Amino acid sequence: MRTRISDVRVFDGERSVDNTSVLIEGDRIVVDDHAPAEVEVDGTGRTVLPGLIDCHTHIFDGDLARALTFGVTTELDMFCLPEVLPAQRALAATRDDVADFLSAGTLATAPGGHPSQLLAAPGVAELGLAPFDTISGPEEAADFVGARLAEGADYLKIVVDDGAVHGAELPVLSTATATALTEEAHRAGLRVIAHAITEGEVRIALDAGVDGLAHVWTDISPHTADLVERVATENVFVVSTLVYFETLGHQHENAADCARPGSFEDALSVARALYRAGAPLLAGTDANPFAPTHGASLHRELVLLSEIGLSPLEVLAAATSRPADRFGLADRGRIAPGSRADLLLVEGDPTTDITATGAIADVWRRGVRQVRR
Repeated sequence: MRTRISDVRVFDGERSVDNTSVLIEGDRIVVDDHAPAEVEVDGTGRTVLPGLIDCHTHIFDGDLARALTFGVTTELDMFCLPEVLPAQRALAATRDDVADFLSAGTLATAPGGHPSQLLAAPGVAELGLAPFDTISGPEEAADFVGARLAEGADYLKIVVDDGAVHGAELPVLSTATATALTEEAHRAGLRVIAHAITEGEVRIALDAGVDGLAHVWTDISPHTADLVERVATENVFVVSTLVYFETLGHQHENAADCARPGSFEDALSVARALYRAGAPLLAGTDANPFAPTHGASLHRELVLLSEIGLSPLEVLAAATSRPADRFGLADRGRIAPGSRADLLLVEGDPTTDITATGAIADVWRRGVRQVRR
């Protein structure tokens, strides 16, 4: 099956090209030979871009299908429970009507540490989820990483969170344990991403040698500029998750007895400072079964990234080529011959108006055109 999208604007992951064509053959993008195609799609007034990559999600049943509906063709899961992961992997491997995903599998946290308290919360506890592996000290790092490799983890996520921004006191990984985990993961060829949402936690993660941060952090101090500069200098990527903090802010407004989980305004300020310092920002939402939602929330994340100063081209790269580069996904994130035909076709021009990403005309995953409902 050959499909040609003609007379279309192309954002190839880095730049925009007007009035060109994209040819899909099987599950790949190929050089357009201008020979007839079985399916011709008129791209006039439209833009085709690589399928979007959400760099921070948590997957349960139905989430991958919902993500694909919104043009999110790949999700980077940052904690998938052991009883959920195998079935979701099989689904993504065998069907093209759901998004693809990579996963950290079971994250590394101290016994009783974040997010254990969330799994015991009303609405979640009723799901009857099984306990998951935790780690008590650096001497357990090799076994913990080995178990993640056996689980099929694509990268390791570690949690450095003492609970302060949740209004709680939680057990937390020591610097020694975080460092041991990072070193073991790197020896095994895994990237390491840290959940750390205060400046003190970020410093622990950076001292441990992590490759990326799973969130911007949410507090401001006289030392913020120095920490931002360190992140940029060490070329540590940061997944934005601004829509997550926006969602938490709304929940706080509607629940007077809820401990403030971090400031959305401070998260925006930190993200803006990181961008101005040249730190690599990747688009991610922390989508989960509740809120933010899979798929739709990434489009809101793109708008928030534009509001902190990123140009539309920079925003689009943060959800396509930049995550592909940082996570070693050489087969996606760009429109080029040989890349997977994971594509999003939208009305209008998101390279000048980022809100146009939400005007979805068509989605392809591995060359399969999705039925629009």
